[in-house]
Amino acid sequence: MPYFDAASSAPLHPVAREALLASLDEGWADPARLHREGRRARMLLDAAREAAAEAVGCRADELVFTPSGTQAVHSGIAGVLAGRRRAGRRLVRSAVEHSCVLHAAEVHEADGGSGAEVGCDRTGRVAAAEFAAALTPDTALAVLQSANHEVGTEQPVAEVAEVCAAAGVPLLVDAAQSLPWGPVAGPWSVLAGSAHKWGGPPGVGLLAVRKGTRFAPRGPADEREAGRAPGFENVPAIVAAAASLRAVRADAAAEAARLRGLVARIRERVAVSVPDVEVVGDPERRLPHLVTFSCLYVDGEALLHGLDRAGFSVSSGSSCTSSTLTPSHVLKAMGVLSEGNVRVSLPVGTGADEVERFLDALPGAVREVREALGAPGAAVAAPEGGEPGSLVVDALGARCPVPVIELAKAIGRVPVGATVTVRSDDEVAALDIPAWCWSQGQEYVGTRSLEGERGAAYVVRRRV
Repeated sequence: MPYFDAASSAPLHPVAREALLASLDEGWADPARLHREGRRARMLLDAAREAAAEAVGCRADELVFTPSGTQAVHSGIAGVLAGRRRAGRRLVRSAVEHSCVLHAAEVHEADGGSGAEVGCDRTGRVAAAEFAAALTPDTALAVLQSANHEVGTEQPVAEVAEVCAAAGVPLLVDAAQSLPWGPVAGPWSVLAGSAHKWGGPPGVGLLAVRKGTRFAPRGPADEREAGRAPGFENVPAIVAAAASLRAVRADAAAEAARLRGLVARIRERVAVSVPDVEVVGDPERRLPHLVTFSCLYVDGEALLHGLDRAGFSVSSGSSCTSSTLTPSHVLKAMGVLSEGNVRVSLPVGTGADEVERFLDALPGAVREVREALGAPGAAVAAPEGGEPGSLVVDALGARCPVPVIELAKAIGRVPVGATVTVRSDDEVAALDIPAWCWSQGQEYVGTRSLEGERGAAYVVRRRV
C-alpha cells in the first residue's frame, strides 16, 4: 500500500534500522558513567552528535538531543525568551508556523509576554521586509520555519536571518521538514529538527543553539545534554537518528530531483483531471516531495477514507478531518480553500508507478464523494431579463463542505449582479466561501452577523 504521508512521519530508513539494532547491543549503558560499558555508550553518543552537527552546520558542542522535535522547539523558545528577558518579552513568528510554535506562543503570552504574527501571501510565503518591520526594540526572539509542513512552501530564512542579526534579535528556525534535504542557510541562532521526519526513529529531536546566543534552560537543572534536555539519553535511537540523517543527505540531491519530477507530475495531472481543484503552495520554491491541493464540494474525511480504500495513505489540512471542525491555521492564513484538502508527501524511494496509480484513482474518489454530497454539476446559465434579485440560503447547522455546495447550487439561480446570502454557523465558511469566490470569479461582498443567532451571513454577488 503506497504511503504518501512522509511529512507526518517518514518510514524507518534501512540505515536507521541497522544502526538501532547494533547500538542496542553496544549503547544500552549510561553514557555518564566511567566504566567500560558507559564509555562505549559515550563514544556512540559523541559520534552521533558529531554527525548530526555536521549535517545541521553547527559545532558539536552547540547541539543537544531531545525527546522529540516538539520538545526541541518548546525548549528553544522558552530558553531564548528566558535568556533575553532583559531585552524584552516580545515573540515574533509567522502565521504559518507549526502548531507547536503556536502553543509555545500561547504559554508565553499567558505568562505576560507579548507576540506579533507576520502574515504570508497566497502561496504561504512570508516577506523578509514584513518580518523586519515586526522586529521592535523589545523583541526577544523571532521564529520562522524553513519550509511549511502543510503546503511545502520554502521560507526566505537566510534573508530573515540577516535582518534579525542586523536588529540584534536571535532567529529560531523550525527545520523539521527541510533538514533531510540540506542545511539551513543564513546566520540563524537556534534550530530544531525531528528524526522521524527523515526516516530516523520517533522520539528523537535535536536542538542547536549557536555560541553567543543568550539561553537559559527552563525547568529543573540536569547535568545531561548541557542542561537543555533532562533525562537519560536514548543512545540507540540517537545513533540511528544520526546515521539515517547522514544517509539521506548522501542521496539528497539526486532523490530531490527525482521526487520533484514526480510532484510536478501530480501538480499537472490533478489540475486537469479533477474539476474544481486548487493546487496550493509555491509552485517553485517548495520542498521536493510535497504537494497539496484542495477539491471543492468534498468532505476531506470522506475523501481520505476513499483513497485509503483505494490503497493510498495521504493526509489533509481540511477541517472536515478535524475533531474541532476548525480550518487549518496555515490554509486560513493563506486564504485558500480548506475543504477537500489533500497533502501528498512522498517518502524516499517512491516509484513513478505508485504515483501513476494514485493519479488514476484520485478522480474517481473525488467524484464518488461529490455525488454522495449532492455537489453541483455543470454551471447553470444566468437567468435572462428582469431586475437583479437576491437569494438566501440557510445552511445553519451544516458542516463543510455543505455551505459551499449550497452556495454553488444557488449562484446559478440568480442573475448576474444579484447576490446570494449564505447563513452558516460553520467556522470554516469564513475561509471557504471567500476562497470559492476567488476560484470561481465571483465577488465576495462581505459578512454580517445574525441577530439573535449563532453564525454569520456571507454575501456573494454573481459576476459570471
